[in-house]
Amino acid sequence: MLVLCALSLHTQAQSLYMPRDIQRAYQKGTRSPDGRPGKNYWQNTARYNITVRAMPPERDIRGRETITYFNHSPDTLKTLTFRLIQNIHQAGAARDADAGSDYLTTGVQIDSFTVNGQARPTNWPGPATVKVVTLPRPLLPHDSVHMQVSWHFPLSKQSGREGQIDPTTYFLAYFYPRVAVYDDYAGWDRIPFVDSKEFYNDFNDYTLRVQVPANYIVWATGTLQNPKQVLQPAAAKRLAKSMTSDEVIHVATAADLTARNITARQPLNTWVWTARDISDVTVGLSDHYVWDAASVIVDPATKRRASMQAAYADATKDFHQSVQNGQNALGWFSRNWPGVPYPFPKMTAFQGFADMEYPMMVNDSPQEDPEFAQFVQDHEIAHTWFPFYMGINESRYPFMDEGWATTFELLIGRTERGEQKADALYRQFRMGWVSNPAANQDLPTITPADELKRGAGTNAYGKPSVSYLALKDMLGDALFKKCLHEYMDRWHGKHPIPWDYFNSMSSASGQDLTWFFQNWFFTNYYIDLAVEKVDQTSKNHALTIQNIGGFAVPVDVKVAYADGSSEVLHQTPAIWHADQRHATVPLNADKAVKSIELAGGIFVDANEKDNKWAAK
Repeated sequence: MLVLCALSLHTQAQSLYMPRDIQRAYQKGTRSPDGRPGKNYWQNTARYNITVRAMPPERDIRGRETITYFNHSPDTLKTLTFRLIQNIHQAGAARDADAGSDYLTTGVQIDSFTVNGQARPTNWPGPATVKVVTLPRPLLPHDSVHMQVSWHFPLSKQSGREGQIDPTTYFLAYFYPRVAVYDDYAGWDRIPFVDSKEFYNDFNDYTLRVQVPANYIVWATGTLQNPKQVLQPAAAKRLAKSMTSDEVIHVATAADLTARNITARQPLNTWVWTARDISDVTVGLSDHYVWDAASVIVDPATKRRASMQAAYADATKDFHQSVQNGQNALGWFSRNWPGVPYPFPKMTAFQGFADMEYPMMVNDSPQEDPEFAQFVQDHEIAHTWFPFYMGINESRYPFMDEGWATTFELLIGRTERGEQKADALYRQFRMGWVSNPAANQDLPTITPADELKRGAGTNAYGKPSVSYLALKDMLGDALFKKCLHEYMDRWHGKHPIPWDYFNSMSSASGQDLTWFFQNWFFTNYYIDLAVEKVDQTSKNHALTIQNIGGFAVPVDVKVAYADGSSEVLHQTPAIWHADQRHATVPLNADKAVKSIELAGGIFVDANEKDNKWAAK
């Protein structure tokens, strides 16, 4: 039995197109055909000790760090690849969009660099955001290297994912030189960072020190280690109380900030944070943002709580509900979908302009509609599990995280706003590609996003999301969740790729789902069903559905009978297993059919005019 299973899954792994570099990973045993990490799987990691100083209203950001980088690979590394993502602001850097003068800066200046105590050149060669550094001696397998870097850069006046939100409010993302990912299938990740792409990072340990003037509050990824040193006693006490409080506590109000009774009264405060086994750290700071906090149980089995905090301008109406919305999201996602307890101690919603996720932080823009504000925050918090619990290369395969966040945003939205409103929002924001006949909308989802410009959003959000919902419909909630948890258990804290997802879902379900994944990820299909014919003979009452678009979607067959009765015959995507272009649905043989309608719900049909049939 085990031999047959292994043979079947090996055949399945070979039946889906697989790039040659990924084939080599399977041959080397770092990936397994059953969807698990292979017996030879490895990944590199590092320890970062970072000190960064911001002195608003000056925009000069200065930092220094020590990095201990561990080579767990079987390869000898003669070079290291660094990422200087702040160089996206340099004139001439590769970008997907135009840049105005407020966005452009001189980029990162490396002031000093040592490797194992030896001074090294600071003019790192390479494109703007990717730099290759030659080591004085090769880094052997299972060895480590110790580096020290100091740097500075001007913060961008225009704030998107990072930058100057207002003259005394900064959001620092991608603010430190980091070692890029070296993985088992592609080696060094040297995909240029452009403004439309996102994350691929190793899991590292961080100690972060943020130096700011008095009266500035700092929010960051990780756990604050010295609240009593940087906060006045009453504020520190309120923050501590919030860690076990269901009710929102105003750690710092507008009146507190005016009275300057929040931060320690010294010229410079150093806020210290630690985070372990995490893919990035981010910082927000302000001298006038108010601070709310509460907590929520995220693991019912252990009663473990997570802190939910918010930092925002007091006049921003929707953010006054941010902590309560975040408590609901953290608890709901932990208990329902994905149904894995929130893995971190804290989440902070910071008011900015990005609508962007980071580990333990989201940078969200204000919204006039409070329900839409909750929708946006839900989506960004959902990213905790994909990509931060799973170390996904979303620069190349964003459907592995954006698709899941889009799915979870719908599922939680149905409980928050009701199914009708949530589904309408989903159709509005995630399904417009179905009715768009442009060629770039029908590119296979597996197409690497770093090779795309147009069509990348469709392949990242709506198209993969409906594939996950279609699979959920076909397997049923219980089996789908079992398979999802198996995939997440196998790959959290690691670097899964699409084939790990495909193979893991097949092995966990006990079914060969190759046909389904081939249909959804490797074709140019879209969604378009039609009533092909209705047979009502003495021997056969049946409906034949034509799948013009090709995607294996569920459908509700709404049948009205001549006697005035009606029924809905739900068909899962399994009806397309044998023939992906035609499916037959048996009808009640004892009744004459008056009319039939195909209803897709969130599975929007490109042409609904051929979805109805009426008896003549």
